[in-house]
Amino acid sequence: MLLCLSSSANSVDLVINRDIDYESLSRNTLRSIFSMRMTQWPNGKPIRVFVMGDKTSQHADFSKHVLGVFPHQLRRAWNRQIYSGMGQAPMKVNTEAEMLEQIENTPGAIGYLTEDYINERVRKLSVE
Repeated sequence: MLLCLSSSANSVDLVINRDIDYESLSRNTLRSIFSMRMTQWPNGKPIRVFVMGDKTSQHADFSKHVLGVFPHQLRRAWNRQIYSGMGQAPMKVNTEAEMLEQIENTPGAIGYLTEDYINERVRKLSVE
């Protein structure tokens, strides 16, 4: 089972693998995770971040409405991590079906989906 968070207007949901046991995450924690600064869950398991392409509507909606940043700001954060040698970019997926499969099958995974892909394997997570 996965956890997810619905954004208010665009129905883009935060989704995490079932092995991560949270009811909510703060917006600041989400920003740290998606900017690749936070790399482990508090239980020590590695965080595996999955995103769609910068130009997709899902990525733009998630970035703006859930994280409160623009996609280019995330890209800049990832580039800093990569070029400084301090980290890496998130794993990129091409479709929501691929996102769902990766999140479901990757321990510690986090990503996002639209309402259309939410099913019995997912559960909504709130933002504090």
